[in-house]
Amino acid sequence: MKNKNQIYILLTDTGTVLNRLIKMYTKDPYNHVSISFDKDLKELYSFGRKKHYNPIIGGFVKENIDSIIFSNANCAVYCLHDIDDMTYDKIREYIKLFELNRDNYRYNLIGLFGIMFNIHIQRCDAFFCSQFVASVFEFSGRPIFDKPCVFVTPGDFQANQLFSRVYSGRLKDYRNFLQETESIPSIMFAEETVQA
Repeated sequence: MKNKNQIYILLTDTGTVLNRLIKMYTKDPYNHVSISFDKDLKELYSFGRKKHYNPIIGGFVKENIDSIIFSNANCAVYCLHDIDDMTYDKIREYIKLFELNRDNYRYNLIGLFGIMFNIHIQRCDAFFCSQFVASVFEFSGRPIFDKPCVFVTPGDFQANQLFSRVYSGRLKDYRNFLQETESIPSIMFAEETVQA
């Protein structure tokens, strides 16, 4: 019997100044990545700005797709299927540790320069978004990249064949998409590439 546990990855282009700067370097369509335990993206986690009006102060955040930061975002949603219970529990445990200690973590802005210059910059209390999400899988014992987390970019998630794309388009239209596809069996929903 297949495992029913699934993890969702949300890639976004929020249009913020930092996002645009990163995009100039990566040339990728999406430059922010978040991880969720549900297709509705209600439990959505990443590293980013803690207040939408202050791009300087960042760290571990529980995100809300209805927030101002995502109001005009384009996105792609991906799913990783059939995660065994032990791996899934470890992923939840890891993120819970970040939630409990959220004030101890900062955004790893220096690490972004590490990617640009191919320098391994590891800081135990600071992450950027893709580094964090990659570390979630590494901690669980199911690493999804063959390079250190400090070199993982949002574009790497988009290119990873382990994930099935379930949606791309405007983030504010995502819930409508879910309602329209409720009658489609979940395996079809996950494996189809949908363009809104």
